[in-house]
Amino acid sequence: MDDGKTSVGRRGFIQSAGLLLAGSVTDLALSKAQAATRIALPFANGERPLVAYPQKRPLMRLTTRPPQLETPFAVFREGLLTPNDAFFVRYHLANIPLSIDLTSYRLNVKGLVSKPLSLSMEELRTAFPTVELVAVNQCSGNSRGFVVPRVGGGQSGNGAMGNARWRGVSLKAVLAKAGVLPGAKQITFKGLDAPLLPSTPEFVKALTVDQAFDGDVMLAFAMNGSDLPMLNGYPLRLVVPGYYGTYWVKHLSEINVIDHEFDGFFMSKGYRIPDNDCGCVEPGTAAKTTKPIGKMVVRSFITSLDDGAAIRVGEATLVQGIAFDSGAGIREVQFSQDGGSSWVQANLGEDLGNYSFRPWNIKLRLTKPGPHNLKVRATSRSGEIQPLNETWNPSGYRRNVVESVRVVAL
Repeated sequence: MDDGKTSVGRRGFIQSAGLLLAGSVTDLALSKAQAATRIALPFANGERPLVAYPQKRPLMRLTTRPPQLETPFAVFREGLLTPNDAFFVRYHLANIPLSIDLTSYRLNVKGLVSKPLSLSMEELRTAFPTVELVAVNQCSGNSRGFVVPRVGGGQSGNGAMGNARWRGVSLKAVLAKAGVLPGAKQITFKGLDAPLLPSTPEFVKALTVDQAFDGDVMLAFAMNGSDLPMLNGYPLRLVVPGYYGTYWVKHLSEINVIDHEFDGFFMSKGYRIPDNDCGCVEPGTAAKTTKPIGKMVVRSFITSLDDGAAIRVGEATLVQGIAFDSGAGIREVQFSQDGGSSWVQANLGEDLGNYSFRPWNIKLRLTKPGPHNLKVRATSRSGEIQPLNETWNPSGYRRNVVESVRVVAL
């Protein structure tokens, strides 16, 4: 944990990250074996290098500046909580902080409040009750590489997500201390990452006042029992459980209460979906009206088997996976061994809370040799169920079609 007096306190991080962002010399810090290791995702131009960044094990690199790192899918077999060193990384702006001095760091709360605040990390840790919850952080474009027809944007596989135990203070408590005044409509959040050029918009996100006062929204300073890794938002990030990661602002430095609807680029133009129930349109078309992306949709995955895995005929195989939604919780998970022609109910495992991955398992016994198409679909307690057919939107957001894993029985 941080001693409260230094920056991230790791000179090695600053030096390594400085080299990393100065150019593509990161690979020099890797062994020849690591530098040569790549993962091929099953879609066009899907080959990714595995690169070890500071505080991270080798992850799949999509872009260098800003760094975008995807979690190899095999990591999700390690347990319900995604290890900090394997947690995905997503930035929008290239000028990211490489060191943060806690002696000068402040979180500023301003705007339409009765008492503007300038809070140190020490004050945040000691002046407010500590809260904790387990929640999935998922990029809006997770799985975009699988979208057909193909769309623009980062072509990620299924690893732009992670599940962690977050600890911090309630945003509601901080806003209550500042005293939000009547007439407030939205609250904006800005971090320490910044654009390189004046023409590039700042990354600022907004929540309605009602969203912000949801008691589960958190200002997190720890994940999985340790300080946030630098690349995941040290020393403080916004955690908005149930919502896509675009709202989870990293290196949080400013909270501004405003009396109007915020019209910054990443709300008014970026991260928008068709304004209808499915958030979708016919492939190749554009929506007449759009709205900001919001809550996550229900999803499930098989994690214990790779596509193309061989299974012995007649032997029992334990198939395992995860499911999650926007916070209603998972009611059931169904499994199919025949491509969706028939379904049986899987067993649900440990419940770490409605925002967490929910594990599931089922025993599979294939009686006929040859290829088999395994599918899994989840239903939330609110009744939301994964679609059997893929929906489409021009940004490739919110993919949650029923997934398939093809195996061969020998």
